Amino acid sequence: MARRKRGLNIHGVVLLDKPAGISSNRALQKARGIYQARKAGHTGSLDPFATGMLPVCLGEASKTAAFMLEAGKRYRATARLGEATTTGDIEGDIIQTCSPARCDAELLARTLKSFEGQIEQVPPMYSALKHEGRPLYEYARAGIEIERPARTVTIHQLDLVDWQSPNLTFEVHCSKGTYVRTLAEDIATALGSCAHLVALRRTAVEPFESSSMVTLEQLQEAREHGGLQEYLLPVDAGLLHWPKVELDIIQQGRFEHGNQFEYTPAGLNVERVRVYGPENNLLGLADLDPGGRLIPLKVFNL
Repeated sequence: MARRKRGLNIHGVVLLDKPAGISSNRALQKARGIYQARKAGHTGSLDPFATGMLPVCLGEASKTAAFMLEAGKRYRATARLGEATTTGDIEGDIIQTCSPARCDAELLARTLKSFEGQIEQVPPMYSALKHEGRPLYEYARAGIEIERPARTVTIHQLDLVDWQSPNLTFEVHCSKGTYVRTLAEDIATALGSCAHLVALRRTAVEPFESSSMVTLEQLQEAREHGGLQEYLLPVDAGLLHWPKVELDIIQQGRFEHGNQFEYTPAGLNVERVRVYGPENNLLGLADLDPGGRLIPLKVFNL
């Protein structure tokens, strides 16, 4: 007899406001436990000291998480100039001290703007990127420095928020793979100083906005009053920029069995789509090849 899966049939996306001091996975498991969902995933981790938006995908929505890793993100960060740490943030040990930058708001704003566009970043040693199957932070903790190739990332917008020496606060809209710790260090270098982050908050993960975030405490309170559904977004909420296609009942059966078939919607020239059935029921995600063939990527069991 097959083992019965534990948990409830809860499906959807929760925009968790991750608190400081815990890992993203720990925050994920707490949210999953509150909802008693069978499975859960997230769309990109935050450092333990960081706070802010962590989209938690519950149940069948966890099948969409990998496709949301490409999303742009927004952060508000505060860097302390004059001190560099092992980790690039407040959790590391100070390894360098230097004079804080002496500059005015105009120079700071101009320096920040110089980082907009495509830039090259060398990922920090204290990161989850892997080298020969092991995350870089394991090498860093062992005192081993690994050579890392620079990667191209995009800074869509970088704005000065506040400058109270030695603390510099800025907001950034960036592409996936951008390390804000490294960005802060590079900004400090451009100003003739060094720096580390003392605060980092993710304010948005596209296409979601910060106004929809909810804390673990709010979720727990909602659970006690039967209001958890209020914070649950649709399974495909993070992929609404993908076009929607609707299948007839025969096509639905083929799709649900994972079969490819000819599908030629008028005027649709895209690669990936959200797939719905004849009753406007979400079926899954698919590739649509140039020849008009629908290829199932993920089939949802809703």
